[in-house]
Amino acid sequence: MSPAIGSAAHSEIEAKDQQFRIGGETKALHGGAVHYWRLDRDKWSDILDKVKGMGFSTVSIYIPWEVHETAKGAFDFGSIDPRKDIDAFLTLCESKDFNIVVRPGPQINAELTWFGYPLRLLDDPELQALNSQGTKAVLAQVPRPIPAMSYAVDKFFDETASWYDAICPILAKHRYPKGRLVAVQVDNEMAYFFHVNPYASDYNPASIRRYREFLERKHGSIEAVASAHNRAYANFDEIDAPRRFDAKSSKDLPGYTDWIEYREVYLIDGLARLADMMRTRGLAGVPMFHNYPHPLGPGGSVSGITTPFNLMGLEEKLDFVGFDIYSRKELFEHVKTVLSYVVGSSRYPYIPEFIAGVWPWYRNPGSLKDEEFVTKAGLMQGVKGFSRYMLVERDRWMASPVMRDGTVRPDRYEMFRRTNEMLEDHDFVHADRQADVLLLANRDYDRLEAASALVSFPGDFLEPLLGFSEYPNFMLTSEEEFGFEEPIQQAKVDWFSAFYRGLTDAGFAFLLSDSAARPEKLSRFKAVAVSSFEFMGAALQRKLVDYARAGGSVILGPRLPKLDELMRKDETLLGATKESRPRLLESLDSDGAAVGSSYPVGRGEIVLVNRLSSLDKALTMALAARALLRVSKNDARLDVVVRRASEDADRAIVFVANPSAEPIDAEIGLDTSFKSITEIWSNRSIRPQGRGWTDHLPAYSINIYECTK
Repeated sequence: MSPAIGSAAHSEIEAKDQQFRIGGETKALHGGAVHYWRLDRDKWSDILDKVKGMGFSTVSIYIPWEVHETAKGAFDFGSIDPRKDIDAFLTLCESKDFNIVVRPGPQINAELTWFGYPLRLLDDPELQALNSQGTKAVLAQVPRPIPAMSYAVDKFFDETASWYDAICPILAKHRYPKGRLVAVQVDNEMAYFFHVNPYASDYNPASIRRYREFLERKHGSIEAVASAHNRAYANFDEIDAPRRFDAKSSKDLPGYTDWIEYREVYLIDGLARLADMMRTRGLAGVPMFHNYPHPLGPGGSVSGITTPFNLMGLEEKLDFVGFDIYSRKELFEHVKTVLSYVVGSSRYPYIPEFIAGVWPWYRNPGSLKDEEFVTKAGLMQGVKGFSRYMLVERDRWMASPVMRDGTVRPDRYEMFRRTNEMLEDHDFVHADRQADVLLLANRDYDRLEAASALVSFPGDFLEPLLGFSEYPNFMLTSEEEFGFEEPIQQAKVDWFSAFYRGLTDAGFAFLLSDSAARPEKLSRFKAVAVSSFEFMGAALQRKLVDYARAGGSVILGPRLPKLDELMRKDETLLGATKESRPRLLESLDSDGAAVGSSYPVGRGEIVLVNRLSSLDKALTMALAARALLRVSKNDARLDVVVRRASEDADRAIVFVANPSAEPIDAEIGLDTSFKSITEIWSNRSIRPQGRGWTDHLPAYSINIYECTK
């Protein structure tokens, strides 16, 4: 943890160990967005009372530079337009006993025309991000397209400093313990302004310079870079970023995957710089966080929660990082994948933007049933806090529980009130997601998939062009094998999906993370599963061997690597498997072949599964003997999750989801018997049947049971 983070994680406020603590007391950040500047000032008090009436304890406040700046260096904080008196609004929130989360940008989106920036910044060519052709990268959005900003240009941060100089002193007046400001969001949804495709942005000359600096830090010398990239470089000035994928062999690949890794570092460095600017202006000691946008579009990697995002890398600079969730009932697996990853990776699992209403130009806005289902799906994965967007309706938004005049939509208002009441009454803040298995997305292969994109769609956060995603995926990536047995950039999706589905179907409780997870994270789990091909990062190979030696079970497939991420010889994993005689897992009936091999390593084991068709059976066999949390269910379409508080072993909260379009009569079994079971959303008593129970689940429904021994 960096010194900057250490200053925030003190006894006053800290975000760690899956909890948010204020003054040593665990608190739930259950809140939502209220855009003060879009509401008549005489309605503020009544509207906040309605928010309080739904049981929310926190208000998330977007503070738009675009709205407050009247001319360069001049700002209106209420002297001209009383709706812009942010100091007064913060004071009013405190008087109503709200904790406060602020989002001062510089970018906030908020469906503003200029995304929160003053127009003068967007009009400055020096500040614009460039695409691989050298022209400005443009974000297609309503009501009009805007140029993307370059976070590699020093002048951008100089401009932002003038905004922070104006707003941060106001915010500092309200920071805890003087006031109720308890967290600050740094910028908003940084993903190259949705130019996720690696050859879409950012080729601003300042970014190219930073790329060269990144290469020098990583490799140490121009000779080392030339060797890694399989190129003849004489000096760093000769290096250009790749502008399309044109690799011919495996030795060419590091020249492209280094660019993918740099794009992660670009986001981390830019956000860290903004955070430090706010800390030096009076906000040191307040936890700072960021919200990555959830993977968009119909495509994208199954494990597309990684690059260009790097949650754990960013948490070395900020206190916690989350993904935003806007979804519908048909997209349960999307919600599960993204939020399971956040819960499995972040210090504090938080949804910075959680659907409440919808922007009016969204094609498939869903209904109240969708919002209820997605709400339960999010809680099911183990999140501890969230901010509903939007709690109060305004221009360019609809279907919020509270309208801008303070009147409410009774059905939506009641759903949010009921949710908060349930969370409070049943102590969800202390109930952790139970899981013994960690499924890792392998960043090496995700970077390769991203690098091998052959088509570059521009960023469009509304609807992907022609129905394709700007995220690299099997329809858009190279099919070349580069000397490997198969195209790893495509096969890795099949293996990750098979691990994910096999663990789900077998009823093993698991969470998601990625290969950047630290050893102390891995040590909390009894088994780790990760895809493995001919190459794998050297650090990951060492980490997995150390984990196995300490007693963990590592499940790999389909091959043990012989190379590292730079395509140099590295047989760390392979060597560990040669230390003792392997044990063949039970043979398949169909062709007599073993489903896998178990290699004893230290106090643990490494299990290798060579064939995708064998993975389900191999998982069951490898994990069955390790006393893992496992649930039984009579229908594979059901999903079951258990949350427990460590200090209350006699109580469990069990979620059972039916994410299908058909009703299911569910039969659920756990590893223990219960004396009483109550479905707490409907307050129905359920009769225990030994170690389980039966219940009816309508289509697209999630039941939540409190079970006591």
